[in-house]
Amino acid sequence: MRSSPGAGLLRGILIGVLLGAVFTAGFVVRGAIPSLAAHEAVIGENLPANSSAEQFPLLLEAKALIEEHYLRPLPNQTTLQYGAVRGFLGTLQDRLTYFIEPAVAASESNVLAGEYGGIGVQVRRDEAGKFRLYPFREGPAARAGLLDGDILLKVNDQEIAPETPQDAADQLLRGEVKADSGVKLLVGRDSGETLERFILFETIEVPSVVWRVLAEAPELGYIQILRFTSRTPEELNDAFEDLRAAAVKGIALDMRNNPGGLLLESIQVASAFLPDDKIILIERNKSGEKQYAINNSDKISQKMLDLPLVVLVNKGSASAAELVAGALKDNGRALLVGQQTFGKWSIQLIFQLSDKSSLHVTTGEFYPPSRAQLDGIGLTPDILMIPDQNGRDVELGETIRALRKQIGS
Repeated sequence: MRSSPGAGLLRGILIGVLLGAVFTAGFVVRGAIPSLAAHEAVIGENLPANSSAEQFPLLLEAKALIEEHYLRPLPNQTTLQYGAVRGFLGTLQDRLTYFIEPAVAASESNVLAGEYGGIGVQVRRDEAGKFRLYPFREGPAARAGLLDGDILLKVNDQEIAPETPQDAADQLLRGEVKADSGVKLLVGRDSGETLERFILFETIEVPSVVWRVLAEAPELGYIQILRFTSRTPEELNDAFEDLRAAAVKGIALDMRNNPGGLLLESIQVASAFLPDDKIILIERNKSGEKQYAINNSDKISQKMLDLPLVVLVNKGSASAAELVAGALKDNGRALLVGQQTFGKWSIQLIFQLSDKSSLHVTTGEFYPPSRAQLDGIGLTPDILMIPDQNGRDVELGETIRALRKQIGS
């Protein structure tokens, strides 16, 4: 599998994932995180002058009574402030507007940056139920000689059965980065050859785009966008160049389980597949309504307009992934295959507070070119499929059939 690892995938503001609860955030506009240092407190001595008594009289009255009469020890001022902020946000009845304490905010940034200890490989189960490995370019697995499509047979002498859950197979290939920490693999190839390797764990920066020519359909190219980051247009351009060089006749664009990413970059990805006279999305916020037209990235040297395109989506496709899929579907550029998408069509800004806590605030909502109301509903694929109970990739198989039908092969 070809890939282009990116450094610092967060870079600004991300959309889509809250630590410990995937898809609880929506679209986030890229840019510098605003500071709310002037608004560092809700209760206590740090309230702006002349605002506490006027704006929060009941809050301060209740606080004074509790301090005077409450039986048990009170939390410290910081804990009280955090509780007051959460209470205020709770009245908005918007689960996407929320407060994160400093330690969790820092952890969220690290998780969203896409780093983990492992061997740098993507694991995919094929239609036959075999776990296929696709090494990240220049990662530990690639340097150890693993190739695209190698079949995972054993991990640390433990056989990998067809019924092994996908997440269990993924976790077996990850671990803490420390001296002599790694994993022993036995892989097989379609030729019958087997290969045994011990591969040390390294810190892996997950690329946002991976691609390859499909082994089961060598006339077709496969591009998977894992998330939308500042490097996605550049990585997509690398994918275009490699697949054009391979003379593929159609493209499978996989955005299953893509939780979102940066707004500008997702618009640029959609633009790479569409003519210049198309609309990508419509945004509504406090200032009114805005249409986003094609925005071509200077990092993409040649758009992909000439080849048939099928997009794979599922319930894990959210926000930016839905934006791209919706733009391609509404403009008649691509068929959608898979399951109903998540239905997250809102925009958030992340504000860093003075103590390094953060506030996620819903600032707008967006619509596909058709203006369909999809928040909480999601996109319905043209070819709706039921996930295979054994985890086989039947959606990719159907995508191959749909593309072959379009190109007449």
